[in-house]
Amino acid sequence: MKSSIHFFLLLAAALLSACSSDNQQLPLSIHPRNPHYFLFRDKPTILIGSTEHYGAVMNLDFDYIKYFDEMAACGLNTTRTFTGIYVEPVGAFGIKKNTMAPWPGRFIAPWARSTEAGYSNGGNKFDLSKWDEAYFARLKDFVVQAGSRDIVVELDLFSNFYDTIQWKLSPLNTINNINGIGTVKDHKEVLSLRHHEILAGQEKMVRKIIIELKDFDNLYYEVCNEPYFGDTLALREWEELMTDVVADAEKDFVHKHLISNNVQNFKRLVPEPRKHVSVYNFHYAEPPVTVPLNYHLNLPLGDNETGFRGIEGTIYRIEAWRFLLSGGALFNHLDYSFTTENEDGSNVVQKGEPGGGSRELREQFKILAGFMRSLNFINMKPIGNDAVKPGAVGTSVEGLIEEGKVWALYLSVKDTVSISSAIEVNLPAGSYNLTWIDTKTGTSTPEAHGHNGGWLQIKSPEYLNDIALRIVKN
Repeated sequence: MKSSIHFFLLLAAALLSACSSDNQQLPLSIHPRNPHYFLFRDKPTILIGSTEHYGAVMNLDFDYIKYFDEMAACGLNTTRTFTGIYVEPVGAFGIKKNTMAPWPGRFIAPWARSTEAGYSNGGNKFDLSKWDEAYFARLKDFVVQAGSRDIVVELDLFSNFYDTIQWKLSPLNTINNINGIGTVKDHKEVLSLRHHEILAGQEKMVRKIIIELKDFDNLYYEVCNEPYFGDTLALREWEELMTDVVADAEKDFVHKHLISNNVQNFKRLVPEPRKHVSVYNFHYAEPPVTVPLNYHLNLPLGDNETGFRGIEGTIYRIEAWRFLLSGGALFNHLDYSFTTENEDGSNVVQKGEPGGGSRELREQFKILAGFMRSLNFINMKPIGNDAVKPGAVGTSVEGLIEEGKVWALYLSVKDTVSISSAIEVNLPAGSYNLTWIDTKTGTSTPEAHGHNGGWLQIKSPEYLNDIALRIVKN
C-alpha cells in the first residue's frame, strides 16, 4: 500500500510539473551569439556537475532528493543518468556500492514485470509489450526535482555492453523477457543493425521516453554511453540510426531537445558536425588537446565522465579547470561518494575504486562555477600563444579572452610543492585590476597594474598545484 501511494504522489508531481509554465520554456539550447555554449532559462550557461554512477532512476533504493539537495548546495547544475536498458552486476569495474547494480527486487525499468519468475537478478521477467508506469512516474519526478533546483539532466538512452555479464541483466535479453526477443550469439551484436526485433524494441523505448519527457526544459539526450568498444563500424551505424530516431520522434515538437554523441575516451577529431548532433562529449578528456582539436565544430564540447586517475580530488579539479578554460562548455565528474546509502555524497571513496569524489572536491567545483559565472564568457574565446606565455618550464596555462577587456587564465603544474609562477601576458596600454583566485579555498588576492602596452610579466602568489587569474582592464 505504501509503495502504491508513493507511486501516485510521484505521478501527480510529474504531471503538475509537465503542465506548469516553467516547463513550457525553451529547453536547454545552443546560445545564439556563441554556439560553443548553452542557453538555459534565458541565461548563458556552462554545465558543471559531480554525478553519481548513473543509477539514480533505475535503482529504487536511491533517494535522489537528498542527492539533488547536495548538488544544489554545491552550486552544481548538471547530472547524468541511464534509462535501465543497461544494468551492472555487483562489483563491476571495482565500484563499491554501485548505484547501477541494484539489489534483487530493487531494479525498475521502462518495461513492466510479467507474472513469470526468472529475471536474472531476482523477481519476474519483463513483458516488453507493456510499459511500467511506476518507472515513468519516477523518471519524470527525477527530472522535476532536478529542474526545481536548476539542474540539467543528461539522459543516456543506451550504453555499450562491455561484456556478457552486463547483457545477461538487460531486459532486452531473451532470458529476461517473456517475448522471445533478444537472442544473440555475442553481446556485441546488441547495438548493431543485425537484429530487427531488438532494434524495434530499442526504437519503441526511445519514442516512449521522448513522448513522456516532451515538456521538460532541463533535459538533453545522449544517444549512447561509450559506443566505441567492440565493432566500432557496426556501433557507429547503429548510433546514427538511433540519433535519427531521436530527431524523428521530436520532429513535430515546437521545442526540441539537444542531442549528444559520446565521441571517444581522451581525444578524437570530429571532422565536421554530425547530423542532428549538437553536443560532443568525451570521457577522461585531455583538455589541452580535446577542445582545440574540435573547436571548429562551433558547438558545445563536454567532458562528461572522469576517472581511472586515482581517488584524489586534485587531478579532477585540474581536469575541470583546464577543460573549461580551454573553451569547453560542460564538465561532469563521476563522483563515487554518492551511493544508495550515502545519497548526500558522504561515502568515503576507497583506494582501488576507479575514481574519486568528496564534498571537498564538490566545493572546489563550486569555486570553478563561480569563476566562470564572473565572466562574460559568451563574448570570450580561447586565448592563443600570441596573448600569453608560461614563464616557467612545466607550467601549463589555459585561458579565455574578451578582446581588450578581460583575460581569464588558469595555471597548473605537476609539482606537489608550493611554487610561484611568472607568466607573460600581451596587454594593451592601460590600467588593470588583477585578481588571483585560490582554486581550493576561493580566497582572492587583488593587485593593480599600470602598463604601457606589450608583454607584461606577472608573478603569482605562492600556490600548490594550480591557481586562477582574472585580469580586467579599467
